[in-house]
This record gives sequence, C-alpha cells and structure tokens, in this order.
Amino acid sequence: MRRKRAPRGSGEQLREEILDATTELLLETGHAKEVSIRSVAQRVGVTPPSIYLHFADKDALLDAVCARYFEKLDEEMQQAAVGQPSTVDVLREQGLAYVRFAMKTPELYRIATMGEGRPGSDVEVALNSSAFLHMRGAVEGLIREGVFPAGDPTAAAMEMWSVAHGVAALVVSKPYLPWGDVEAFADRVLAAACLGHIVVDMVDLDAPAHEAITWLKGRLSVDGTTDEQQRG
Repeated sequence: MRRKRAPRGSGEQLREEILDATTELLLETGHAKEVSIRSVAQRVGVTPPSIYLHFADKDALLDAVCARYFEKLDEEMQQAAVGQPSTVDVLREQGLAYVRFAMKTPELYRIATMGEGRPGSDVEVALNSSAFLHMRGAVEGLIREGVFPAGDPTAAAMEMWSVAHGVAALVVSKPYLPWGDVEAFADRVLAAACLGHIVVDMVDLDAPAHEAITWLKGRLSVDGTTDEQQRG
C-alpha cells in the first residue's frame, strides 16, 4: 500500500521507518543481497526515489542500519561494567556482552562485521565507540593498577576485541559445532586472554615452552615449589 504523504518536517520519522523496514527485511532474509531499495520502499509504502532522499545508495542505507544496531551494543557494554568486583571482571563481562549481543541477532552481526568494511563508514565509527573504546578503557585501568604490564592499551584492547569477535563470529557462522554452553565457552576464552596479559611479562617468551610451563607451575604452587619438586 502506498504510504500517505507525510506532513512537512517529518523527514526524520520517514528515515526511521526506512531503517526499521530495512532491519526487518535483513532479519527475514538473512542476507544483505536479498534486500533492495525497491523492497525497502515497498515495505515502507513509498517510492524508491523517496529512499534516495535520505540515503545515497544501498551501502549507505546498510551502514546506517548497522550503526544504529551497534548503538545498542554501546549501552549493553556500559551496563556490563556496572557492579563488577574488579577491572578484570569488567573486561571479561564486556567481552561476554559483545558475544551475547551477536548471538541475539546473528544476521545483523554477520552483515555488520563479517562483510566488506569501509574505513570511516558509520558502522566502523559505531563499532569503535561501542566495543573498542570500552575495552580500551578497561585495559587502561588494568595498566594503572599494575595488573596488566605497561604498554600500549590500544594494542591490548585490540587483542581482547579480537578474542570476543573471534568467538562471536565462529558461533554465528558455525552454530552446529560442539560449543556446549556458548557463554561458558566464551568466558573461558576471555579469561585465558586476560590471564595471558597478566603473566606475559613474567615469562621469557624466547625460552623453550617447557621451561616457561615449569616456571609458571612453580609460581602457582602454594609453597612456591614446582610439581616435580613436590613429587621428589
């Protein structure tokens, strides 16, 4: 049905209706290639030229949909930090919030993060402000507290984001693999990454692996001796 002519000054409302319709079609079809400007226009009840008054092309429309999608991620990552007993817990919960978010709407997550990115696009800006900035803030706190070794917080935040995205992307693209409890799986991986940052400066990374393992076991022993020494 043709949409009634909107009153003057209601362009922002139409823009939101276009974004809502595009989101619905993406969720229904599961693929960006199945969504066209014409199908969006039909869903809203306007002509295709009306869409182009708000978005230059389909890529711009999809960018806007994904950017709005990641604004919700920003809220969830902020909430994840509330009430946590330590900054390490904040970082782990932020990573879990990211994975949960992807699992809620896997189609949108796939389109937003696993397609061809464009530097400077709305979705890149939204992702940087939601996921990256929150994780970097937690990493900066851990460095100040002396929990993480001194260094570039940007690099460490990128590594933690890579871990969260890696889990999210695999779960979304290959849900049939034997993940077990996905949230528990994600938490173990995130915990391992956090602990790795904590101990990385304590170990000589150029030493043979068995020497580093023996040293770490010794540090973890209650009385400071290695397992081999305890058995002897």
